[in-house]
Amino acid sequence: MDSERERAEDEWKSWQRGQVRNTLHLVSAAAQWILLLACLIYLGIDSLQPSTVRAHVQPISQSDKVLWTHIRYTGQSIKGVAVNLTAERGSIQIRNGSIMITCDGLYLVSLKGDIIFTDLEEKLLKLTLWKTDKTTSEVLWEQTVQDSSKAVNLTTVLFLFDQNNVTLQTSSNATIADLSFSLVFLGPFICSV
Repeated sequence: MDSERERAEDEWKSWQRGQVRNTLHLVSAAAQWILLLACLIYLGIDSLQPSTVRAHVQPISQSDKVLWTHIRYTGQSIKGVAVNLTAERGSIQIRNGSIMITCDGLYLVSLKGDIIFTDLEEKLLKLTLWKTDKTTSEVLWEQTVQDSSKAVNLTTVLFLFDQNNVTLQTSSNATIADLSFSLVFLGPFICSV
């Protein structure tokens, strides 16, 4: 009788610990969403202010232009070589297939397209967005594509620094179809433009 009572008490305590853990996870998730919402509201309010008020907060350049680029690409990619991106529109420079970052700050990134394997023996392929500077390279985002004709889709905000270059590479030879790649500077940090 005592062992059953102890077992029941142990189960009850275990259940209570699980409830506390679930509550902590819920509180943590709620706090993260509130912080994200606060950041988005801050960025929205800052972008809605008249340019005369924002001039001292966001010194992008003498003319208060928005830094952005939009790229459309269909073509071949070579294993380990940066995709030769060229800007369709926008004010951010692209040199040798690399997007040239000139402002420290937050960037909204959108990347959509289809990957078609050109080497039929390949079973998977990695599409990687790289950030490089004079001395280092770092992966910003990577998606593994397991089936040919697979769509890729990325929408995120990244913090990039002045003098960074952003490139796109594949781990195998492939055809990239209908790639749409946009990068928009959200600020409000200092630029070297």
